[in-house]
Amino acid sequence: MAIQKILICDDSQTDLTNLKNALKNTDCVVVTANNGDEAVAKAKTEKPDIIFMDIIMPGMDGFAACRALRDHPDTKNIPVIFVTSRNQKADKVWAMMQGAKNLISKPFEAAEITDVLAAF
Repeated sequence: MAIQKILICDDSQTDLTNLKNALKNTDCVVVTANNGDEAVAKAKTEKPDIIFMDIIMPGMDGFAACRALRDHPDTKNIPVIFVTSRNQKADKVWAMMQGAKNLISKPFEAAEITDVLAAF
């Protein structure tokens, strides 16, 4: 699948900027969200090809947002990649149980993000 539209979600403007910078050479449309609720709503309207999402956010966290996306017919096939400071083995296992396809630890290298895109 050719990735054309990417949704990135993080409550930190610095982390959103870092993700945007990692994606700047991809020629993809990048849509942003600041929390889980906004990510779920934008996923339904924007129909991104992939979502990069933080886990720890106010309101709906990334795990809950991933479950909501997984359980909705319009968004269930959109791959979710967590980009988070939570990097224990249990975090990765739990992320996969919520429906995520991968987990990238912060701080990340831009190549880690683009390598994930290349896998899709």
